Amino acid sequence: SRQALRSAAGPEVDFARAEREHQLYVGVLRGKLGLQVLELPADESLPDCVFVEDAAVVCEETALLTRPGAPSRRKEVEAMKKVLESLNLNIVEMVDENATLDGGDVLFTGREFFVGLSRRTNQRGAEILADTFKDYAVSTVPVHDSLHLKSFCSMAGPNLISIGSSEAAQKALKTMQQMSDHRYDKLTVPDDAAANCIYLNIPSKGHVLLHRAPEEYPESAKVFEKLKDHMLIPIANTELEKVDGALTCCSVLINKTPEL
Repeated sequence: SRQALRSAAGPEVDFARAEREHQLYVGVLRGKLGLQVLELPADESLPDCVFVEDAAVVCEETALLTRPGAPSRRKEVEAMKKVLESLNLNIVEMVDENATLDGGDVLFTGREFFVGLSRRTNQRGAEILADTFKDYAVSTVPVHDSLHLKSFCSMAGPNLISIGSSEAAQKALKTMQQMSDHRYDKLTVPDDAAANCIYLNIPSKGHVLLHRAPEEYPESAKVFEKLKDHMLIPIANTELEKVDGALTCCSVLINKTPEL
């Protein structure tokens, strides 16, 4: 990830620390939460390949393989395809050369999709997503100052959108609220990056939320700590953040019971 794309020049990634943080992340999903974790092989020629979220959008039994907006990332989809095929999902490939879509721009709320139109995702990509998941409404949201839509928001509960406090984040939320005929609850956190968290509903554990650690974003962590119904798990992400990585970037959540 030293060569990974980044939107702004900044401090070097501490590779050993990045690896430790990633192992903790995987350890929480697998060890603490008992999820089945399939790890994609690392490809040294693809420095962004740790950000698996961008390569696929999975909903129910269907997986849409994306066409990442950065040309250097297009080959990442191949490894993702192999893994998703092994899970017997219905696979749809984005073959239109005019389309681009990064999974980081796709927010699925459980009842509809919001797709960020960003430097990495265009209108055609959003249209193909809408064609693929016909059962759900799909609305587009302009994203200007951030890499992805989920750079400043995510789902923090079944009906709860976690959103950053910046003007751009609040404007995007307003657009989402106007587009939807459903009323979502919102959880506003002071730091945009901390608004990206991972919500899971696990049968034996209930509501689980992985959120950014208090040592990184103390004020935002205090907001998450108010969620009394959730099992809260703080996760540090200091290194991947330097190359625009957020918590949701490093996994694709698939709701599938293991075949007996």
